[in-house]
Amino acid sequence: MKINITACQFRVENVSTFNEFQKQVEELINQVPEDSDYIIFPELLTIGLSATFGIQDASSVMRIDEYTNQYKELFRSISRKRKQIIIAGTHLECRDNEYFNIAYIFDRNGSYVEHKKTHIFPAEANWCTSEGDNLEVYSIGPVKIGIAICYEAEIPEISRILSVNGADIIFCPSYTFTEAGFWRVRHCAHARAIENQVYFVHCPTVGEPGAPLPDGYGRASILSPCDSAWPANGIVVEAEMNEHTIITGTVDMDELYENRKSGAATTFNDRNRRKDMYAKYVPYEKLY
Repeated sequence: MKINITACQFRVENVSTFNEFQKQVEELINQVPEDSDYIIFPELLTIGLSATFGIQDASSVMRIDEYTNQYKELFRSISRKRKQIIIAGTHLECRDNEYFNIAYIFDRNGSYVEHKKTHIFPAEANWCTSEGDNLEVYSIGPVKIGIAICYEAEIPEISRILSVNGADIIFCPSYTFTEAGFWRVRHCAHARAIENQVYFVHCPTVGEPGAPLPDGYGRASILSPCDSAWPANGIVVEAEMNEHTIITGTVDMDELYENRKSGAATTFNDRNRRKDMYAKYVPYEKLY
């Protein structure tokens, strides 16, 4: 079974209206092939809307919650019209006086599920962001998928939990402010793909919107384990650095399942072979 995936590398700008933001989204979505099974946008996709409030500071970033209904309706409409599954980046949203960085997955009929980021990057604390407490695998589309938002890719336990619970593709919307930040997430994303034998889709926000918003740095990629079934470097496809653009790649699920059984490195299963040894050491002695 082959799966087509498109990552929309969004160049954030300070916009004066929601319509301007919508045009940016539509500029990318109109380039997406009609046969893509999954489409992903990056983290904090709506952050440029903070400019619509005039003076920009941390409070204006938090006010983008006021656009939540329009954001959801936009992607609900697009997913219905195109009959495609869209991971609509993430959006900062207020729930019971707490702010969460939430990823939404819109199904082809416009229905959606959500994932609240569970590990907040230290700089996010400036926006008073709280952490979610749940990790789920979603049976949406042809395979089971999981979400790891940016910094979550740097926490190995998250991708392990998702893969053990059935996720074959992990989608990673991200927003990294420096070249070093980008490479941290990118290298960790690829490590997660190798150690769990999953496909990992990394989709960053890029651009230089200006203070108080941080610059976005990165290049979207679809990553595989590094083995004979794929390119030697494990990169299925990747974007040009920092461009407002899309990439589309095809991944083969049968190759992935076979690789877990007979690949040169069978890390998905081998991580469980020596539980007795792990149990002798902190912190695993309480887990096995």
